[in-house]
Amino acid sequence: MLEVKAKAPSFSLPDSNGNIVSLSDFVGKKVVLYFYPKDNTPGCTRQACAFRDNFDKFKDGDIVVIGISKDSEESHRKFAEKNDLPFILLSDTNLETIKAYGVWQEKTNFGNTAFGLVRASYIVDEEGAIEKVFKRAKPDTNAEDILKYLEKL
Repeated sequence: MLEVKAKAPSFSLPDSNGNIVSLSDFVGKKVVLYFYPKDNTPGCTRQACAFRDNFDKFKDGDIVVIGISKDSEESHRKFAEKNDLPFILLSDTNLETIKAYGVWQEKTNFGNTAFGLVRASYIVDEEGAIEKVFKRAKPDTNAEDILKYLEKL
């Protein structure tokens, strides 16, 4: 995983409508990048809905929220529509950005070991550096943990 003060890797990925979104589009703003394993799974849905429920607080602070997974644009579109998600979801089907941020890791599940996306979040500052890392983010508290951190600034 990336460390605080590291330069955030740049990316250009399609959103749920096929529009290309780049990290450089948000220079001058704080960006919350949250990486999650899969659309429409219980934990990922709870996490997305927590960001949705707190979205006005992020928006009031002029903070951009972006969710990234390896799901397709169509999957993201359906996930966003079903859960009324007001923030950006990006599709990284080739895992390039996911690997650049160090969240593609070996995981053990029921005794089986395989690579997968580890749930983690980054706050990228206005100049494009990693300001804060939330490793092993918890789906139910990730959005609130980020807001609590931002309130302390």
